[in-house]
Amino acid sequence: MTKSMRILADHVRTSVMLIGDEARLLPSNTGAGYVLRRLVRRAVRHGRTLGLKKEDFIKIASIYIDDVYAASYPLLVKNREFVLKEFDKEIVRFESTLENGMKEFKKILDATTKSGAKEISGKDAFYLYDTFGFPSELTVEMAAEEGLTVDEKGFVAAMEEQKKTARANAAFSQKSADASVFDELGLEKSSTFTGYDRLLDNSTVIGVANEESLADSISEGESGTVVTEVTPFYATMGGQKGDKGIIKTASGEFKVVEAVKLPGGLIGHLGTVIKGEIKNGEAAELSVCDKCRAATCKNHSATHILQSALQEVLGDGVHQQGSYQDTERTRFDFSYSQAMTADEIKKVEAIVNAKIAEDAAVVTNVMTIDEAKQTGAMALFGEKYGETVRVVSMGDFSKELCGGTHVSHTGEIQAFKILSEASVSSGVRRIEAITGTNVAAYYAELEEKLAAAAAAAKTTPAELVNRINAMQAQIKELNSEIESLKSKAAKEALGDVMDQVKEVKGVKLLATAVAGVDMNGLRDLGDQLKEKLGEGVVVLISDCDGKVNLVVMATDAAQKSGAHAGNLVKAVAALVGGGGGGRPNMAQAGGKNPAGIPDAIAKAEEILADQIK
Repeated sequence: MTKSMRILADHVRTSVMLIGDEARLLPSNTGAGYVLRRLVRRAVRHGRTLGLKKEDFIKIASIYIDDVYAASYPLLVKNREFVLKEFDKEIVRFESTLENGMKEFKKILDATTKSGAKEISGKDAFYLYDTFGFPSELTVEMAAEEGLTVDEKGFVAAMEEQKKTARANAAFSQKSADASVFDELGLEKSSTFTGYDRLLDNSTVIGVANEESLADSISEGESGTVVTEVTPFYATMGGQKGDKGIIKTASGEFKVVEAVKLPGGLIGHLGTVIKGEIKNGEAAELSVCDKCRAATCKNHSATHILQSALQEVLGDGVHQQGSYQDTERTRFDFSYSQAMTADEIKKVEAIVNAKIAEDAAVVTNVMTIDEAKQTGAMALFGEKYGETVRVVSMGDFSKELCGGTHVSHTGEIQAFKILSEASVSSGVRRIEAITGTNVAAYYAELEEKLAAAAAAAKTTPAELVNRINAMQAQIKELNSEIESLKSKAAKEALGDVMDQVKEVKGVKLLATAVAGVDMNGLRDLGDQLKEKLGEGVVVLISDCDGKVNLVVMATDAAQKSGAHAGNLVKAVAALVGGGGGGRPNMAQAGGKNPAGIPDAIAKAEEILADQIK
């Protein structure tokens, strides 16, 4: 018990500090967020052994904020509501799966013990992690309490197998050798990146690989990776997609589809030889696609402005959780616990476009990490920074630590348009947006669709809304007329069936079939026949387009006698190859065997007789 108390106190305290930190870390399944999730869940498990409820955990967390650290960490007090809210949400998330997970752990424990084994398999441990959110450390701890161990290597293997399967199912546009082959180069220096200042540079090829291993050269048509001493190609990092372009040598030409980071600080150029061959040791001219770089820079710089705009509209609680920029779009993940309203999205978009219109200079300064923090520059939690960092400032509204490439003035971004806002995980939202000429192309396509829609509606784009409203009113009127005609046709198809009424233990029963009536028509008929019947039970079955529709209705008096429409329809529907249910007064079902309708009609009387008291 003392151990559980210590663990509870320590883990709640640490969790509060992490969530209440300036970066506002949130529980997740990756990185630092996963460590936080493990802390909360371990605290909850040990708290449960002490008989604590969710309210008790929240109270303990509050004590750390309000009493223990109030004076030393004022930021915790400022973020109090946010901390308690996120702590509460993670407890609820874990408790919802803990019950079932513990039952499953007990099954695994019993099976392992019964087999005489002293170790829970890695496959079982991964199942608990993958299905119930049990960190492997939690399974190891619980197993140890029962005198067992866990095959931790097997757990890692099972996880890797799942990742391998996921990778196999993904579509990759470019094939290259495993990055580890470049360890064999044995170079003492890393590639020098010159792309902040230039898009064209000269260097020497110091490494070539085909799709399998290092090679002396790769020939026309072959895909592979080329490494040079110096490169203006930005390598994929920090969410920004690597540059595209061309590498030329005396003997060949290589089309780069992406630059990537390799071991030891090397930069690799992934692509295909489109002419001649590329040899190791050759002099090379490296040319970055200027249009691609410019488009990516627009998206990247817009993302910085977007983060500031989100904080202005949604509050300081918004923090970056991930991002991605390429030539086509920007994707920005941020901490926020609910969907943005249309008005909030509109405000954010307007702010970003206003800052673009200001055409503020984008200034980059290199300084120490401590100096950067003193300037108030925003940093991404969990990101590793060196002794010196690049601080990118855009006017007085955005200042972030960033190693990526940017426009020189915000006006170069031209325009910004949010395409979507949605949830990607608990407490994390994602915005997808476009910039520059992509915005113009977006509106041009929208205009084409609007014109096509107007033409289809036989009106002009300006009058399309009025035309649609008029068409909807007309459709509503026509549907009403159709339903009226269908009801009339159903009545005629049914004919006068009141002579088919039977009395079952003092309760009237009308069970009959009618052809070609859908479920809506059947319900209307049922209401009409129930009214004619006065008190009793109505069972209607129809064969409509090869499928069976079935409706059962029971009046108040019939229900008092024991009739139950839901139970009756359930029993009868089985005879027409279907199922269904409902309330005591009305129920419906569907089926796929019209041949069983006569038997179902006959069965209704038998079922009702069993129900009547």
